Amino acid sequence: MVSIKRVYEEPSPDDGRRIFVDRLWPRGVRKQDLPFDDWCKDAAPSPALRTWYGHRKERFEEFSQHYLQELNAEPSHWMNLLGMAQDGPITLLFAARDPDTSHARVLADFLEDARDKQQDPSSSVCYAAQFPH
Repeated sequence: MVSIKRVYEEPSPDDGRRIFVDRLWPRGVRKQDLPFDDWCKDAAPSPALRTWYGHRKERFEEFSQHYLQELNAEPSHWMNLLGMAQDGPITLLFAARDPDTSHARVLADFLEDARDKQQDPSSSVCYAAQFPH
């Protein structure tokens, strides 16, 4: 299970492994005050894409398509997250205000999709060989 949560929300026991997935540290949060297990900067959108998007809702669909292209082009940026999701629940932490139009939502859906494909050897995109059983 892959869930998302803003960095400003309280952690919960259901979070599992907590992974911060922004390239930039969030304003107003000290590193010692944010409980997280890993920081996966490379899984975030490229700086150019993030700047272009600017969290404008009208650009979210196009942003999502470009971000998915970035993810597909660089499996090494997210493959470790897929491995963590295979081991148990993970929560992707992000700073954007709107969870529904955040890159974390796109990434969580992408990882869930990849996990399903990884578990299905008949899938045209199978990552089963990437993980020991």
